Amino acid sequence: MQRMTLLLVLLAAVGGCHRVTFEDSVLSKPEVRYRVGELPKGWRRVWLEDNDLAFSETGTGRALSVNATCKGHDDPSLQVLTRHLLMGFTERQEVSQRLMALDGREALRSRYLAKMDGVPVELELVVLKKDNCVFDFTYVAPPGMAQERMPDFDALLSGFKSERVG
Repeated sequence: MQRMTLLLVLLAAVGGCHRVTFEDSVLSKPEVRYRVGELPKGWRRVWLEDNDLAFSETGTGRALSVNATCKGHDDPSLQVLTRHLLMGFTERQEVSQRLMALDGREALRSRYLAKMDGVPVELELVVLKKDNCVFDFTYVAPPGMAQERMPDFDALLSGFKSERVG
């Protein structure tokens, strides 16, 4: 199941830059610096290529990821950015979608049921455009297991604050 979690996080995320530091809940990249809310114990950081931040919860199949892309994205709509996060998933079924405020900007939050390699999953996705960067937040869980840790995802979002560098 751990391998599946890592695969889901990798495929659900938009690629980011490679030079990334993370200390005291602050992530720094050449173009942007951002803070995220802290996660409760049980989530552990995992390192995946082209991912700013990724966390998995031991033994549950749940995973979270956060990414910022500040180059090469043009100016797609929040709906298009959400569709990009869904690439690789099949039998996608939109459960809900709503606009929300995040770090002083409008963001799009979406919930989907889908399959990855025939395995059903629940997805909670948030996309935001700010200061010429695209931020995406992804929460993946086995069916019926997402709601229990949704407060963790919400805490990650509520602590989010970005700052353009340079």
